[in-house]
Amino acid sequence: MTAAALGVAIAAGGLFAAIVWLHPSPSATVAPRAAASPALTSLALPIRAAFYYPWFPEAWHQQGMDPFTHYSPTLGYYSTTAITVRLHVRAMQYAGIRAGIASWWGQNSATDSRVTMLLRVASFTGFKWALYYEPEGLGDPSVASIASDLAYLGNRYAAQPGYLHVAGRPVLFVYADGSDSCGMAQRWKQANTFGFYVVLKVFTGYRTCANQPDGWHQYAPAKAEDSQAGFSFAISPGFWKATENTPRLARDASGWATSIQDMVASRAPWQLITTFNEWGEGTAVEDATQWQSATGFGVYLDALHRAT
Repeated sequence: MTAAALGVAIAAGGLFAAIVWLHPSPSATVAPRAAASPALTSLALPIRAAFYYPWFPEAWHQQGMDPFTHYSPTLGYYSTTAITVRLHVRAMQYAGIRAGIASWWGQNSATDSRVTMLLRVASFTGFKWALYYEPEGLGDPSVASIASDLAYLGNRYAAQPGYLHVAGRPVLFVYADGSDSCGMAQRWKQANTFGFYVVLKVFTGYRTCANQPDGWHQYAPAKAEDSQAGFSFAISPGFWKATENTPRLARDASGWATSIQDMVASRAPWQLITTFNEWGEGTAVEDATQWQSATGFGVYLDALHRAT
């Protein structure tokens, strides 16, 4: 957010503006406050977490569209800077979201370059981050390739206070493509000699695989609800891709409230929000001009707040 934009926001009197005013940041690479660096701790299940995308401003400009979304975020078409992330973390904490699952596209990718900043912000907010391993959705990485990435993530990020741990182990969610099967679970079991708590994306027959990860999840944002009994429960507010004329899942605030109730009642270990800010697919619960509320956080986060 530029200084001019910040001034406009403060003049408008919004809650997000007040947060920026109370928690100023001199640069996009904020270091942790020395007095508030918590020790490495684990969170207890169940955990409410949200899929998160640190790929802005690049993702606003795609396929000849600018912006690549049907919606208008209250923060504008932002960049993933420390100021923006601090606002996002505050919004997620308001909604009872204890962890973000940040999209990660590989070593030295644009998303990788922002992980350190995400963790620094988390280190003085009490928030936690896991990563969402996206390369599995592009093919079948070899055991050696996965092991290389796990070593990289373990050495660079997993021991930082802001990284999500469960039962003393760093958490990693893994995406998948439509052709994946038990072979994926086997590759990850072989590669994970680093102690990661791995949560794989489901596929048909996943429960019968000989090699089982620590957890399973579904990423299906065109469905209002998805239950993987004993593992996860995911909810989506809507799905309207920027390139499509009509939504695959229309937004419905009352339906969203019902989905939240169902998620909480499930008592699933992983209670997942799909998504916080995937604006290109129109699945965001982050505040937008289309669903603002008196709190300044928007109706979707307000509904989550009421269910904390």
